[in-house]
Amino acid sequence: MKCRCLLSICRALNKAMLMLLISSSATVVAQTAQDLNAWTYQKEWDKLTNLNYSLARSPLPERGLYDNLRLEVICKDNRLEFVVDANSLITSQGRVFDFEYQIDKNQPVIIQMRTFADTKRRGYTDEQIERIVKDMLSGQSIFIRINTLIRTVLSGAIPLDGAAKPVHRVLADCGVRLPDHAIVDVSYSLADFERDFKQLTPEQQRHLLIRIKKILHDIQ
Repeated sequence: MKCRCLLSICRALNKAMLMLLISSSATVVAQTAQDLNAWTYQKEWDKLTNLNYSLARSPLPERGLYDNLRLEVICKDNRLEFVVDANSLITSQGRVFDFEYQIDKNQPVIIQMRTFADTKRRGYTDEQIERIVKDMLSGQSIFIRINTLIRTVLSGAIPLDGAAKPVHRVLADCGVRLPDHAIVDVSYSLADFERDFKQLTPEQQRHLLIRIKKILHDIQ
């Protein structure tokens, strides 16, 4: 009788452990999918410098259309860095290269970045970070292009929806706060406005359009 009880208990424990493993695996898979498809805030540890640091990491561009490129805004040792991470060769270690980015349909901007001393696939700049971040937080998407050492072009279109919160957390970690006029909520799109506008009464729509007209007149 005791053996049967012990056997039942063992089976129940095995079943519970199996369910726990399945649940944990599903959580890991879901978290990995989120990391690939959305902007995320993370804290990590640099083995070389023995320093903790935080970063805002972009989702990957759409598969099949672009190269595997990701952007990061990093706060390390109270310094900000803007980083591009590629699966392909950019240039030799510690070498300067041109990085081009375009926010929505605005004029493209070309900056110089440098690969890290230990890799040919990651580059960074620690200059004009606030300007780059302001540009990013003012748009809906960022298109990037890199001319590599072997004369190929790496490119990717990365959505900026959801970037504001993780990026501002990284800036706060470094004690940086953008001016209020530079903070733009890109989560509320033109499509959102059109949807909400249709839900208003004709009278409310008229009053809103009058207010928008006044705002546009004041900023011109």
